[in-house]
Amino acid sequence: MASFLLFFIYIAFIGLGLPDSLFGTAWPAIYADFNLPISYGSFISSTVACGTIISSLLSARLIRRFGTSNVTAFSTLMTAAALIGFSFSPNIWFMMLLAVPLGLGAGAIDVALNNYVALHYSARQMSFLHCFYGVGVSVSPYILSLVISGENGWRNGYRIAFIIQIVISVLMFASLPIWKKVSGAKGSAQTSEARPLTVRDTLRIRGVKSMCALFFLTCTIECSASAWGSTYLVEHMNMSTERAATVILFYFIGMAVGRFLSGVIAGRLHSWKIVAIGECVLGIAVLLLAVRGPEFLCFAGFFAVGLGNGPLFPNFNYLAPESFGQEASGSVIGMQMVFAYVGILLGPLACGLLGQNFGMFIFPIYMIAAYVLMVIITVFANRTLKKASNPQEKRIHKTEAAPIPTPCKASKPKKEEKT
Repeated sequence: MASFLLFFIYIAFIGLGLPDSLFGTAWPAIYADFNLPISYGSFISSTVACGTIISSLLSARLIRRFGTSNVTAFSTLMTAAALIGFSFSPNIWFMMLLAVPLGLGAGAIDVALNNYVALHYSARQMSFLHCFYGVGVSVSPYILSLVISGENGWRNGYRIAFIIQIVISVLMFASLPIWKKVSGAKGSAQTSEARPLTVRDTLRIRGVKSMCALFFLTCTIECSASAWGSTYLVEHMNMSTERAATVILFYFIGMAVGRFLSGVIAGRLHSWKIVAIGECVLGIAVLLLAVRGPEFLCFAGFFAVGLGNGPLFPNFNYLAPESFGQEASGSVIGMQMVFAYVGILLGPLACGLLGQNFGMFIFPIYMIAAYVLMVIITVFANRTLKKASNPQEKRIHKTEAAPIPTPCKASKPKKEEKT
């Protein structure tokens, strides 16, 4: 039964990824349709990000009151409603209004399902969960590439995405009895009883600021490629809107493949080695983006950006318990997610404003700058945390002003689910 439930969880994460790539791919057609400046797309993506941050802060209370299953089902329905609203939007202001429920729903799904899988399933299954997100974000550009040149263009893309999302929502409501059976078999969810750290104390732990910066940068690269890659190809590389949508599809496919491969080799290579491999691939990719050559270089460049950057986010997450200890990992991961959402919010916004003022030729330069900074911080973080696997060393690295609190009472170890 738990394996059957995991199927529905994976499907829900496909639905989570579906809207995330749709807007950036459709934006070149949207701003032309509404006769808007290029940078106005940042207003929509920033509104969605703000909604996601607010929802993430409130999700713990919602999950405690209504349960993971209900939060997931209703949030999926909320995102479906936002998608159909986008397809009928008469102007950008109506889109900004709909971006609020889209962000709120996405944040609730993200937190609820990540928390549930972390509690009840293995790390490998968590990695594959994010791979299914990559499947979701790959579907939207493909849909848009098929319909954007036809009647109603990008609006039909949103309507098809709505149909997929409403089907997923129906599946989530249909799965509610399964959630109840599995929850009854498992008993109450196991939660950490360690007292959470304050923001100040968390940031004072040695290495936390560096890891937070890495989350900011990987999300900046990921979301800037998603939001402005299509616009860069159309405006600077003189590519058609349909062809650009196909190229961005390859970017999301690369992300899905990168996360899948990360899950496959997670038991053989340490997370820092996977990060090193990913950043090497990413370095080649961002250089390819700046080359004005045959069209296949665009496909290869964007695919490689997804392939290299995709595994970084889950592997940075895997390092938290090892680097900072299980007692502090909850607070550290929470802080890392805050910086990730700030990167999602500010990264594409800065890229859009630069593109508006200097031209979209700035896009690969922006990506290269973010990559170089990421490599520098990665080397620094790796050296800072290289002794983190030693519990005695980790205690030396903790802030002296705010020692890590110990749990109030011992908790039972979590059993790994057999699927």
